[in-house]
Amino acid sequence: MTSAEIKGKILNDAVFIGLRSAIGVIFIVHGISKFNPGFVNFLTNTGIPAEMQIPIALAELIPGILLVFGVLSRLSTVLISIIMLGAIFYVKGAQSLTGDGGVEFELMLLASSIVIMIAGPGRISIAQAIKKLPRCLH
Repeated sequence: MTSAEIKGKILNDAVFIGLRSAIGVIFIVHGISKFNPGFVNFLTNTGIPAEMQIPIALAELIPGILLVFGVLSRLSTVLISIIMLGAIFYVKGAQSLTGDGGVEFELMLLASSIVIMIAGPGRISIAQAIKKLPRCLH
């Protein structure tokens, strides 16, 4: 194996752990903030039942944690993609790409999640360390 191939693989691993960690931390922070009682007011104003507060918060928090560690990354990004599609089309109504009501941040999270969903978590992950997990659970 040449030096360039080794450097390329190391860079690839660093990119995936960075991407996973960035998305994971964003969703951990957003998930924790949804446990705030003020989020219930937001839900009721958008027509979503208040009982959905805990499921929505957990649907962001748990996949975020799993992404940081690189466990069940593909399943986590599927859930995150569903959440982002809901945020884009239901909450923000896909009004515009930028400005008030813009969806550029949600689109970036959706695109990044799809990359991990397709490519997997990378070699620096707990799923990679546990070789017995089926590939679809990586």
